[in-house]
Amino acid sequence: MYHQPVLKNRRTVLERAEKFISDVYFTDCNLRGRLYGYSCPLESLASFLCPKRITFTEASKQNFAPYKVGDTFGPTWWTCWFKITLSIPESWRGKEVHLLWESDGEAMVWRDGQPVQGLTKDGEKTSYVLSDCLRDEDPHRVMLYVEMACNGLFGAGQGSMIAAPDPNRRFSVQRAELVVFNRDVRELLTDFEMLVDIVKELGEGEQRSYQALFTVNEMVNLCDPSDPSSFSEARSLAHSFFSQRNGESQHTVHAMGHCHIDSAWLWPYEETIRKCGRSWVTVIRLMEKNPEFVFTCSQAQQFQWVKSWYPGLFSEIQKYVKKGQFIPVGGTWVEMDGNLPSGESMVRQFLEGQRFFDQEFGIHCKEFWLPDTFGYSAQLPQIMQGCGITNFLTQKLSWNLVNTFPHNTFFWEGLDGSKVLTHFPPGNSYVMKGKIEDVMKTVKNNKDKGRANHSAALFGFGDGGGGPTQLMLDRLHRIKDSDGLPKVLISSPDQLFSLLHADSALLCTWTGELFLELHNGTYTTQAQIKQGNRQCESLLHDVEMASCLALCQDRTFEYPTEKLKQLWRLLLLNQFHDVIPGSCIEMVVEDALRYYEDIRSDGAALLHNACGALGSKGNAAGVFNSLPWERNEVIQIEDENIYVVTLLTTTSYLMLWYLWQYSSTREVQIEDVVYNSCDINKLPSIAPFVGFREAMADSSQGNQFVMFDDVPLYWDAWDVMDYHLQTRKPVQEVVHPVRVVSSGGLRGSVSFSLRISEKSIITQEIVMDAMCPYIKFNTEVKWAESHKFLKVEFPVRVHSSNATYEIQFGHLQRPTHRNTSWDWARFEVWGHKWTDLSEHNFGVALLNDCKYGYSVHKNTMTLSLLRAPKAPDANADMGTHHFTYAIMPHSGSFQDASVIQCAYNLNFPLRLIQCSPDIVPWSAFSINTEAVILETIKQAEDSKGTLVLRLYESHGSSVTATLSTSLPVREAWHCDLLEKQDPTRPACITSEGVTLNFSPFQIVSLLLVL
Repeated sequence: MYHQPVLKNRRTVLERAEKFISDVYFTDCNLRGRLYGYSCPLESLASFLCPKRITFTEASKQNFAPYKVGDTFGPTWWTCWFKITLSIPESWRGKEVHLLWESDGEAMVWRDGQPVQGLTKDGEKTSYVLSDCLRDEDPHRVMLYVEMACNGLFGAGQGSMIAAPDPNRRFSVQRAELVVFNRDVRELLTDFEMLVDIVKELGEGEQRSYQALFTVNEMVNLCDPSDPSSFSEARSLAHSFFSQRNGESQHTVHAMGHCHIDSAWLWPYEETIRKCGRSWVTVIRLMEKNPEFVFTCSQAQQFQWVKSWYPGLFSEIQKYVKKGQFIPVGGTWVEMDGNLPSGESMVRQFLEGQRFFDQEFGIHCKEFWLPDTFGYSAQLPQIMQGCGITNFLTQKLSWNLVNTFPHNTFFWEGLDGSKVLTHFPPGNSYVMKGKIEDVMKTVKNNKDKGRANHSAALFGFGDGGGGPTQLMLDRLHRIKDSDGLPKVLISSPDQLFSLLHADSALLCTWTGELFLELHNGTYTTQAQIKQGNRQCESLLHDVEMASCLALCQDRTFEYPTEKLKQLWRLLLLNQFHDVIPGSCIEMVVEDALRYYEDIRSDGAALLHNACGALGSKGNAAGVFNSLPWERNEVIQIEDENIYVVTLLTTTSYLMLWYLWQYSSTREVQIEDVVYNSCDINKLPSIAPFVGFREAMADSSQGNQFVMFDDVPLYWDAWDVMDYHLQTRKPVQEVVHPVRVVSSGGLRGSVSFSLRISEKSIITQEIVMDAMCPYIKFNTEVKWAESHKFLKVEFPVRVHSSNATYEIQFGHLQRPTHRNTSWDWARFEVWGHKWTDLSEHNFGVALLNDCKYGYSVHKNTMTLSLLRAPKAPDANADMGTHHFTYAIMPHSGSFQDASVIQCAYNLNFPLRLIQCSPDIVPWSAFSINTEAVILETIKQAEDSKGTLVLRLYESHGSSVTATLSTSLPVREAWHCDLLEKQDPTRPACITSEGVTLNFSPFQIVSLLLVL
């Protein structure tokens, strides 16, 4: 086979082959230089610049001016439309003809009014195929439009990818011409490339590596780049090599086309719409030529965008979904953050996503698809199962900074014991390119060798879109069953997980949360986004509940189905995993805050309408309680009169003057309760508040504000590093000393101001209300820092090796020590409305109304308040912030002390309404045990006469509960989280109500037919 002995110098032989296909060296005489043949200029090229993103119809009506290749245009985020007229030479008959387009922006080719191809240099898509083989009957004179966004695949960062965008960047087209594309050269180049990569990846210790080396060397000998007739013999050598088959035991790599598109990140939401169009139309073109090609695609929101902006493309997608090539996955509205959204928000992600995929494509996703999210809540397995999902795919834990996660394929057991089959692609990427390196990493990195013999490999440009290319498919085709390499199968998620399930007897189980040991700063960055999320979750909860009760009280009331869907979808969109974490550019932050304002405005109007129907209108003052327990609270109305309100059970509305007459209260005295000794802002003692023991640690003071230097290694908005803890500096400079605002009665309070720096000030009011078991800290921070981290500490007199944190539909414990690397990697953790540190019969809870970052180390409870990163948003968190947190010492366990209920009370305020003076107090629902929380009341998606109730067990106990209601319930049925009725499980209705059995942290959904 080899005409001359090959020299033993492996390096020279290998480099000879590399230079033969190089796009840098010797292109005048190597194979790469023959990729394109003849070329000719365009007949005409004209442009039109626009600051907005407009439709093709509008753009095609504009006045276009001549454009010269190389001229610049911009600035960033504008759009330049090009009008192209081209004439293909008659002499190119039988040739493959391309429009070659190289630019530094993202482009879309339009032909006959339809999008036909995405063009992005960074995504290796620089040509549009005009003809595979030019025939006489083909059009030789063609008019095209190219829509070019003035941003790159990853936005327009100034100096680095994640830096704030350069608003004045200029863009250009570097190449625009007609070319003959030599397909035989491309095929031979792919053969060479794959063989060279086999030599390098398998290394000197493998016989197969040398076989590839000698094969590729002989191919260079046989191939004359200037003589295409020599190509076939070289290709035959490559074919013979790739055709040598594997054994049956080889690992199988399930290759799936993918295009991860962040719904917003380094570009705004609107640009994502075009990214989807550019990427997906290119995928459709690949499917037309490759019937075996399978593409997985998540996020119902992006499908909805494409349906609205590109209806023709959406119709093509529907066609390929039916063929089984274009596969919607994930089942959620967006790929949301896995930590910060509430439990109900996570349910709605699946509800909206699964319903959209069912209505548009007739499919139900069986796998949750979340490859790029910063950690995964321990309640996700139960939520997945409740939404008909049994499989989970991600890869983000491969980013762990400290500990290597021990599995790639395993069962994940959630907080309640639910299990889902979970797969982390061992290649640790969702943007593979179909190269030898990718498939070899997939095999070598597999931590479950012997337990699982199948793995996923997701190929295609991603994050900023782009998707797979023909070259990637060609690479994978060559190595589908080649000796020395794993088998490669173009596959689907269903096929992969079916095979994994079938051979799962030896798989291990991981119990509890999947905590990402990186990006801990995202629990705090962009505080206004996090506050907007928490407040809008609370508001929509109340709107739905009030609307349901208004419907029951007044049959003429119209439940705002469509408006609520619109508002929920806005909220769910902002829970995308680069928005709610705060790791996005300023334009996205502005969009997100505007969406929250829309939700607040429209939600307030809906709540007003519903409460009006409940209260029969009128001008007397009343309150609406959306929580299912009695509340004794001090509230303040506009005339500054302060009242104590006693509300019985859920959805009560009562008049304030009526309540005032029957309220018995214990007055507070500010000098006795809040401060034993007023020392600036600190809280040295709260013993009288607890009644029997001191809560603050000896020689320590609570409510201590502390500042830290906050300079991560790279990911600015994302990361806070462990070394920041070594830079602790207490905030001590007094601007305004403590003064008494209200000295006693129903409410006592003091206020003060502290200087953080020359630019930043804290002003705080510490509030003590009659009958309230916690002290509130109403806080204003004027914040203008750079790479600083503000926290507040409470060193408490409690000794415990674990602290408890609220998560979605429950709570979990994390260590307060740093014994192991797994422990100290959690120096900054996430939680929701509360955390608690308890020993037997005593503890302290820390509550908040909009924060998510915590740390409990030894006996010090810390709440993270504000960060100041400068990338990708140079103005992140700058401005004035208002938030409230509270400290709650308690006797007994946190469950017995009603910490959970108190945290709900802080986050779901009593809402003042106008009502009729003769209104009769009314309660719709109550539950006979504090262990069960009635989380949601909404109208069923598919039945106007049916309510959906969602409850969960919050204490971690097995309990039987009775749900009492004053509503005329005819039937009660268990249903799943998608509201599908279980015909085998009617709920037991007795004279006292509906009897329900709960296991620890179980979520129960009911359909109540009225």
